[in-house]
Amino acid sequence: MLTRRQIRVKVMQCIYALTLSHDESLEKQKKFLRVSIDNTYILYLLVLSLLIELHKMEENFIRLSSKKYLNENDEKYPDKRKFLNNAVLSQIVNNSMLQNELVKRKLNNWDLHQDYVKIVFNEIKNSELFNLYMLKNESSYEEDKNFIANLFKEVIAPNERIYEYFEDDKLTWVDDIPLVNTFVLKQLRKVNKEFSHSYFLPKLLKDADDMIFADQLLTKTLLNDKKFEGEIQLKTPNWDKDRIADIDAILLKMAICELTGFASIPERVTINEYLEIAKEYSTPKSSIFINGILDKLVKEYRISGKLKKTGRGLL
Repeated sequence: MLTRRQIRVKVMQCIYALTLSHDESLEKQKKFLRVSIDNTYILYLLVLSLLIELHKMEENFIRLSSKKYLNENDEKYPDKRKFLNNAVLSQIVNNSMLQNELVKRKLNNWDLHQDYVKIVFNEIKNSELFNLYMLKNESSYEEDKNFIANLFKEVIAPNERIYEYFEDDKLTWVDDIPLVNTFVLKQLRKVNKEFSHSYFLPKLLKDADDMIFADQLLTKTLLNDKKFEGEIQLKTPNWDKDRIADIDAILLKMAICELTGFASIPERVTINEYLEIAKEYSTPKSSIFINGILDKLVKEYRISGKLKKTGRGLL
């Protein structure tokens, strides 16, 4: 789920938090990094569990409807249980592995915040997408899949109240929300009838090397902070330290750390990754500034033999 770039962003956030708090405890920052990475998976599970809660709410709505509290808008639908019986939604609701994971992690957020579920539920019921789907008497598995995927993309994921809830719950989720929503949408579009229950429980990291990379990048950058800062100052003699944006300084230090401390990562990969992160998280001109500094450093490292790269690299 998490790519190397997203791992770099997690490390950047961790170092930035340290900069603001002036807490120099390395172990505390390493713990913060691990928790931040794991929280991405928790967010993913909460997004999926929202679909389960919406199914429960529809089930309750149907039950009340049978007691003559039927919404007039639903009387026109040939099969009032069509949404409830949607094949893909049922796959998620009846996924025992997913349910066990939610119980194990005690993720009962929506039980405590049913008002948010109701907001999304009402938006779904009032959407044209829902109306058109419900007006068809029957649908194939592919049609059910396309409906749930489009419903997630157009109604659930863009919901501002849900975004606000996640943002208030955990600060690091602000950057994780687009990532998780995109991943969930891909999962919904690729699911098939023969999927295994583990399909909706993907690995957070590709392999153990990713966590090692994250831990080492954080540790090496922090332990060599003064050294890397000195190298940056040598390449920016006309710049006062305070004039360099905090994020730019952090990204430069992380990039220097990768260039000199991670032999298997090609220099071009490192430079491109940090330029892209700078475009998203720093000032409009940051990527140009960072590229100029790194270009000078790479040329210097090549001459001095400090730049030693091996293998095809880890992307």
